[in-house]
This record gives sequence, structure tokens and C-alpha cells, in this order.
Amino acid sequence: MTDQTATADPAPIKAAKERGQWADVWAQFRTHKGALIGSGVFLTIVATVLFGPYIWTVDPGYQDFRSRNVRHILACFSLPWGEIASCFTSPDTAAVNVTWVHPLGTDNIGRDTLARLLFGGRISMAVGLTAMAIALLLGTLIGILSGYFRRIDGPLMRLTDLFLALPLLPLLLVMVLLFRERLSSAFGPEGGIFILIVCGIGITSWMPTARIVRGDVLALKEREFVLAARSIGTRPARMILRHVLPNVMSPIMVSATLGIATAIITESALSFLGLGFPPDFPTWGRLLNDGVQYMQQYPERVVWPGALISVVVLSVNYIGDGLRDALDPRIRGL
Repeated sequence: MTDQTATADPAPIKAAKERGQWADVWAQFRTHKGALIGSGVFLTIVATVLFGPYIWTVDPGYQDFRSRNVRHILACFSLPWGEIASCFTSPDTAAVNVTWVHPLGTDNIGRDTLARLLFGGRISMAVGLTAMAIALLLGTLIGILSGYFRRIDGPLMRLTDLFLALPLLPLLLVMVLLFRERLSSAFGPEGGIFILIVCGIGITSWMPTARIVRGDVLALKEREFVLAARSIGTRPARMILRHVLPNVMSPIMVSATLGIATAIITESALSFLGLGFPPDFPTWGRLLNDGVQYMQQYPERVVWPGALISVVVLSVNYIGDGLRDALDPRIRGL
């Protein structure tokens, strides 16, 4: 009995040893149903806005004045029950001004809503990802320097407190008013406002990441492997890159997912206030701004971009929630 037990045990033990850390992270992440659904929804939206314009090739800026204020296909359900079938089979239904050429309708000057949603999604996603990268870079750099070097901990944390005390939206509005014309003249209307919004959101969003990273670095400094590396004369730069930074990647990844949602909401708010991209350069926030004055007659002009912003932000928050649980070693494996 003893020999059989001894020969049967090594296989599971060996399999457990061969299972890496990221396999454990993925196993824990899969148990979070909201994170899985959010990942699927987010990847679907990203793939749609990236490859959708190659399938739906309508120019988002083309103005077809003969097709102004066309309703979406779902407006067929507003007809009497007996006329719904004829609405879907007819190429042009005058009863509700629906046409299959524009399945999601058009705006007041005849621009296709579906094409503008796809093109605007690219801009909103690009703003979210780029601003998130800037915020993570600044927050990680300041957090590591503040946590590892005690001499500059105080000044860097007071700088962080200063930025936390500043109101985000008014500060962005001031930056837009001060630098919009200069950047637009240097990089063009679209390129200048893109650089301004991305840099403004990134510069004003790094503080939570810096605080989280600093706290983890302060704890890592007292760990045995860091003390052992310091005892053999490892330089601070190599210590940070080789030992400290890899061990603080988990909070950085969680901050990255939440930073995307924050950047998309902030850009949408600026565009909604009319201080974002130009009117002929659609983003989801700009589409919301354009559709407000027609909300009573054509509520779908507000519903489509608002629903996309809400779904993206909700899915990203679920992904961040799942990553937080999966990357926490105290929860992993329970």
C-alpha cells in the first residue's frame, strides 16, 4: 500500500509544479463570469470599430441631403402590427422614413449614423488607450521613485497630493482654451486636439496609480530577495528593473483597465461640452453633443453613442474587477 501511494503521488505534484503563475491567474480569472463577459464584449466592440469601416465603407463625412433624418430599421416596430412585415421587405418605407441604405439612420444633414459610430469608436478607443498609457507611465515612474528612494518620497507625494486637489474637468477646460489654437496650427485641427486631449487626460490621471505603486514598493523593499540583492551590491536601476517592477505589475494592470474607462468618459464629457474634436471629426461624445437638440424627435441619436460608451465602460470595469481578484495571491486558488 505504501509503495503504491508513493508511486501515485508524484504525477499531480509534478503537474502542480509545472503550472506557472499566469496559468493560476487565468484559472482564477475564468471563475469571474462578469470579467469573462466583459472581455468578450470589449473585444467585440474593439474588433467592430477596427474592421467595421472596411465592411461598411460609407464615408462618415458624406452629406446626402436627400436622405436627411432617416430613422433606424427598428423604427419599423412603431408601425401597426400588420405593416411591420412590409416595412422590412420594402427597400424604402415612407411611413416612418426608413431605408436599408442607412440601417441606423442619418443625422440632420444626411450623414450615415452607423459609419459615424464606427469611425467615432476608433477615436474614442485611441484616446482611451493612449491616455491610459501616459497615465500609467507617469504613475508607475513616480510611484517607484517615491517608494524606493526615501529622500524624494516627500516631495513626490506632496506633488501627487497637489494634483489630487485640482479639479479635473475645469483644469482640462483651461488647458483646452490655452493650447487648442497653438496645437491646431502646428499639427492640424484633428491632430492638435488629439494630442491636447490625450496629454491632458494622461497628465491629470496618474495619481491613483502612483499611490498604489508606492505602497507596493515600500512593502517590497523589506522583502528577503530585495535585501539579498542589495547585499551583493546590485545597483538601484537594476534593482528596480529586475526585482521591483515585475512584482508591481499586477496593480499596474488593474489601473490600466480602469484608466481606459476614465479616459473614454473624460473625452466624451469634453466633446459633449463642445470643447473636444471638431464637429466633422466624430467621436462618441461628439455624437452625443450633436444629438441632444434632436433628442425629442430622434432619441436614437443619443441612445446609440450613449449605449456604446456605457457598455464599454461597464465591460472594462468588470475586466478590472476580474484582474484584481486573479492577480491577488490571497484570493487566487480559493
